[in-house]
Amino acid sequence: MKIDPEKCQTCAKCIPFCPVGAIGVKGKKVMIEYDECVECGVCARSGICPDGAFVREELEWPRILRAEFSDPTIPHKKTDIAGRGTAEMKTNDVTGRIRRGEVGVAIELGRPGVGTRFTEVEKVSRAVAYLKIPLEEANPVSALVQDREKGTFPPEVLKEKVLSAIVEFKVPFDRAGEVLELLRQVTTKMDTVASISLIGRSEADGRIPLENFLIQKGVPFYPNGKVNIGLGRPLAEP
Repeated sequence: MKIDPEKCQTCAKCIPFCPVGAIGVKGKKVMIEYDECVECGVCARSGICPDGAFVREELEWPRILRAEFSDPTIPHKKTDIAGRGTAEMKTNDVTGRIRRGEVGVAIELGRPGVGTRFTEVEKVSRAVAYLKIPLEEANPVSALVQDREKGTFPPEVLKEKVLSAIVEFKVPFDRAGEVLELLRQVTTKMDTVASISLIGRSEADGRIPLENFLIQKGVPFYPNGKVNIGLGRPLAEP
């Protein structure tokens, strides 16, 4: 995204709309710091500019990744899903990707209002590869990994900045502790914000093994239950 200096009248109304603070006043004009812009399109879609000064560019590789991971109106080429680009774990009561005895894991980097570069995302994918855990294929981050054994991305991708990216996978329940410990170590070395989501199915008698596991590990958490209200045919099996 760029600002046409001929149209911009420096009203600066757009500045608060940038989620990563990439817009500011330089000299007598409002400008976008190009390397910090995540191509989310919020500034243009807000309609706040009275002069129509925002200019959408034709994005090429690898900058196009910024828009795919940041603009909810643009679908990922890998999954054809816009926004996060994955069905996500919270739809599990329909998709059935995570079964009893398994734990789904998602590490989201970048939010809120910070963004992340793929250098930080790679730290997580490398850690997951170290544990020899396959990534979720229905996630666009997985498609970017060049070396699955090492969890590394193509070099030209690493400096690209996006609003949010999620590394997603699942493991047998008995590996949850191992994964959690490694993520604790990795996230302390990151230059962005990170949140970890875990999903596990309840037992037939109503017990929630994952909840008990987190309590035993002394991990504070926010329970977030999801219920299928009939918008899809459940595929999950016991």
